[in-house]
Amino acid sequence: MANKILAVLEQREGILKKSAFEVVSAVRNLAEQLNLEPEAVVVGDNVSNIEEIAVYGLNKIVQFKNTDLADYSSSGYKEVVAGYAKETDADYIILSNTALGKDLAPRIAVGIDAGCMIDCINLDATSGELIATRPIYAGKALIDIKCNTAKKVITIRPNVIKAQPVENPNSPTITVKEVTSPNLKTRVVEFKKSEGKLDVAEADIIVSGGRGMKAPENFHLIEELAESLGGAVGASRAVVDAGWRSHREQVGQTGKTVSPTLYIACGISGAVQHLAGMSSSKYIVAINKDKDAPIFTVADYGIAGDTLEVIPALIDEINKVKSN
Repeated sequence: MANKILAVLEQREGILKKSAFEVVSAVRNLAEQLNLEPEAVVVGDNVSNIEEIAVYGLNKIVQFKNTDLADYSSSGYKEVVAGYAKETDADYIILSNTALGKDLAPRIAVGIDAGCMIDCINLDATSGELIATRPIYAGKALIDIKCNTAKKVITIRPNVIKAQPVENPNSPTITVKEVTSPNLKTRVVEFKKSEGKLDVAEADIIVSGGRGMKAPENFHLIEELAESLGGAVGASRAVVDAGWRSHREQVGQTGKTVSPTLYIACGISGAVQHLAGMSSSKYIVAINKDKDAPIFTVADYGIAGDTLEVIPALIDEINKVKSN
């Protein structure tokens, strides 16, 4: 019978990512349902916010340290995590379905002879058996799946399972394990990112543009509105496929799933694939000249009008408020 479940948490440049705390909440809930001992695993070097894990309900933390593991190494991380899973006889290993998680999860699964369930949006074990839900057919349908192997590796989609702080968290117990000879057959040597631009997956405010912006040169309005609000720029799949914007900005089933406090959809009709990636936003504002566009069915506030006229007016009003 399983007795341990591991949350494998992603860090970047010594800081745990937002998605890491979502994994903590998912593991905490599963541990309660399956009566397992939960534990957090962090691989890297110096992680400045590691004690925050306890705020979300896991107070037993194991940190594997080596300067060569500060950045991701698929071979090094796999060896460390799979080795620890074997050592502790853990039957459940949960990661976030980020680029790192999608690469690492199957490697761990092979290393411990486990089944692997990818991109899950819900995990339920109230029946005593873990049932995972994941999208299929580009988000047009959902399927419930289970894994019959004794050991299971699971990734959860970012921004779907909320990170929930617990009341009166216990003080964390952090065990540091030095990794003396990491397996560095492969490693990341450099991360390149656009300076000054927020990642839509991490942003609290997102302004996204679609084909209703009419031309790529009009996207400066999206950028200006996002800048005035301190938010990130997003884009629909149609815009990305047309070459107007980079894929890293794409929101939706085949892009990034986001869950900001405020999501402003400008000239986006609201195809089901896009809605699958942003419908969990706390507040949704839609701007579209078609008053019957599907995006209005999920919007908290809607403006039926030409985006090229509405957005400049919004920017002017926001700047007036900020100047007062």
